[in-house]
Amino acid sequence: MNRAIIIGTGSCMPKRVVTNRDLESMVDTSDEWITTRTGITARRIAGPGEETSRLGAGAAREALAMAGVTAEELDLIIVCSISPDMVMPSCACLVQKQLGALNAFAFDLNAACSGFLYALDVAEKYIRATPDMKVLVVGAENLSSRVNWQDRSTCVLFGDGAGACVLTGTSEDRGILASRLYSDGRLWRLLSLNGAPSLNPDLESPGGNGTYIKMAGPDVFKHAVRSMEEAVLRLLDSEGRAIEDVRLLIPHQANIRILKSLAERLGLPFEKVYTTIGKYGNTSAASVPVALDEANRAGVLRRDDLLLFGVFGGGFTWGAALVRW
Repeated sequence: MNRAIIIGTGSCMPKRVVTNRDLESMVDTSDEWITTRTGITARRIAGPGEETSRLGAGAAREALAMAGVTAEELDLIIVCSISPDMVMPSCACLVQKQLGALNAFAFDLNAACSGFLYALDVAEKYIRATPDMKVLVVGAENLSSRVNWQDRSTCVLFGDGAGACVLTGTSEDRGILASRLYSDGRLWRLLSLNGAPSLNPDLESPGGNGTYIKMAGPDVFKHAVRSMEEAVLRLLDSEGRAIEDVRLLIPHQANIRILKSLAERLGLPFEKVYTTIGKYGNTSAASVPVALDEANRAGVLRRDDLLLFGVFGGGFTWGAALVRW
């Protein structure tokens, strides 16, 4: 059976590090408050020349180099982001331009913090149909441009960065084994991000001003833990696997308490959960590929390891995937 396999990973983070101590002078908060509630001690904040597409292209170059694939060999580029440079053209087209990947077609995918897993699933479907395809999947965010810096409940959570991977087909029993994806648009008000104000007065939405992330934190927490747990258990059951078979869980890096609660409910020792939340914060669609690349380059991942991805994001969107490394 043909499968899609990840053959290269990469990441690109802004140079500027903003610590919790730095935020104390910007908003009514404290290092102790942020750390105990989120597990975050620092995050990266983009500066000049570090637009979303540039971070995405930087991560892509690292992934391509590891894969031994040139930009010209790419057939498809998918960029997942809720903070692209602009609405049109897509961030994927801008990444394509910067890479010189003119033989690929490119598009954006928006599933908020679940975007990377959604994009992996799309890439896997293309590769199953055409095994020799080479697909670049990028998660890239500049959330510092999409938060209210006077709202201490949200601005302390998010950071900027990008992660990427290159996939192609394999006849080996490795790669993406299965995934389960879900969404529930009825709950969108619990976590949302408005676009630019409408220029058509008939389409203005009440309370729609403010192009920044709005979140009902406690409600999101409950839904995130329960939804990811259910997605993981359904996936494992459908594949005839047990949680004990999993070598490493690489989840969306939203909040350390969410990750610990998820691990506890799954019966998974927390040392099997790979975390980057402390130094990068919540980077939305970039969080899983950044963590995956870090684990890969640190030598944490071994051939044939069974990896579990779990994600949850605005929409609501959520899901899980099993990958044999």
